[in-house]
This record gives sequence, structure tokens and C-alpha cells, in this order.
Amino acid sequence: MDKRMNALAFALENEEKEREFYLAQARKTRNMAGKNMFKQIADEEKEHYEMLKKLHAKWVEKKKWPATIPLKVQPSSAGSVLQGMSGKKSARITGTEDELKAVRTAIDFEARGVALYSKLAKQCTDAKEVAFFDMLAQVERQHLLSL
Repeated sequence: MDKRMNALAFALENEEKEREFYLAQARKTRNMAGKNMFKQIADEEKEHYEMLKKLHAKWVEKKKWPATIPLKVQPSSAGSVLQGMSGKKSARITGTEDELKAVRTAIDFEARGVALYSKLAKQCTDAKEVAFFDMLAQVERQHLLSL
């Protein structure tokens, strides 16, 4: 359990850092599609953070996987945000080198998130734990594909 607890604490820290990164990028970019995408992913990372925070607190308290926390998050809608912006003039602004670097950084964040949550799922023996971390890996994969 210690390895999984440490990984969960690491995941909490990452979700918070990623959210701050996405919010900063949303403020910087002039491209509305990029701005909306970064805001949407930041909102989704906040939801993940809040869920992981509750899970971590309960897990520490009970010394086992909690039965009382609804362990589901909304599917990512970052891809649909981008689709909704396609063709709009404000979405056609060419990205700067810094914006392209931010997208590359975001891709790296999300790829590492997929790997982390997939690894956590494989380390679990409880079906609820496996399903939860698989679900988080899938949402991070959706973020990755939307980028």
C-alpha cells in the first residue's frame, strides 16, 4: 500500500501543477481554440485533483480503499471544445513558438499521467481501485489525444 499511497500523493501534486500550467497557458495564448482547450483541461485537472484529494484523505484515515467516495469523474470534453471552435476566425490565429512549446509540454504531462495511472491500476488488486485508476488513465489519454 505504501507504494500506491506515495504514487497517489505524487499524482495529487502533478494534477495541481498541471492545472496551474494550463491556466497560465490559457491566459497567455491569443488563439481562442487553444485558450478554451487549456481552460477545459485545467477544469478537468481540478476535478481529478479534488477526487484524488478526497481519496487520499480517506485512504490515510481508513488504511484501505474508501467505500464511500463516488470515484468517478466526467469524461474529458477537451476534444469537443476544439471541434466547436474549428472554423472560427479567433481559432485561426497562428500559434507562437512559445505556444507550440506549451502544447508539447502538455503532451508530455498527459503521457506521463497515462503511464502513472496505468501503473497504479496494475499495482492494485481491488477491482474498484483498478477501475478507478484505469478510468483516470483513460481521461488523461483523452487529453493527450485532444492535444
